[in-house]
Amino acid sequence: MFSMDRLQSELQRLYLPQPSTGPEGNTGFADLVDPQGRVRALVLELARPADWAVLARVWTGVQADLGLPAPAIAVSGTDALQLWFSLAEMVNVAQARLFLESLRTRYWSDVESNRVNLLPALGGSASEAVRHAPLVPAAHAQTGQWSAFVSADLAPIFADSPWMDVEPSSAAQAGVLSRLQSIGQAAFAAALAQIGPDVSTSDVSNSKAVDAHSGESYPASDTLPDRSQFYLDPRQFLLQVMNNTEVSLALRIEAARALLSAP
Repeated sequence: MFSMDRLQSELQRLYLPQPSTGPEGNTGFADLVDPQGRVRALVLELARPADWAVLARVWTGVQADLGLPAPAIAVSGTDALQLWFSLAEMVNVAQARLFLESLRTRYWSDVESNRVNLLPALGGSASEAVRHAPLVPAAHAQTGQWSAFVSADLAPIFADSPWMDVEPSSAAQAGVLSRLQSIGQAAFAAALAQIGPDVSTSDVSNSKAVDAHSGESYPASDTLPDRSQFYLDPRQFLLQVMNNTEVSLALRIEAARALLSAP
């Protein structure tokens, strides 16, 4: 558990809903999802192997090609390297996955889908409406190995063992995060305008990914609405998703829930 220290402040600044909806010190993924199923943290994960050279394509590309701030780099504590993107404003699962799927298509078209995990994702049960990554840093329940944020110069050395054997220093973790910035709403929309049209909805809906933590296979993404509709206001976007018969039923239900809970 982590008290409200500098590390917790950095996690709150970058990734947790505003205000934090989870119990203080809880490191479960529920911390990253607000009661409406919205998120600020978007996680792209690469495993089997955790190849930094491949992950670096995205880390470098989003900065050089899209003008976005650098995402955090993390070792998962199991078998993967991760990129953690921070958004200044909350987005729903459909918007989050549109961004991540667009990055996957642009930079990883040659990477086997069973090596890739994109989070958040719709959960498989009513009690888990949205799945997300465990908050970093945290100890793996079975192995005791730790996930941790790492700097770009250290990331390559974790390719064969993407974990830490001991708990990382809270001060060091806060130091890594303190140099990062969130993606503003305008920058997020501009990035999607640049990369979104490259996503093929048929490829996305037919692809599979494997959860790096559970090993469970699941669709890499639900079919998403016309990319031009992303730029509507949030209520119009949700209506578009709910009324689009080409969108999966689970995502349409999620959009309806969000509309019903909206003020």
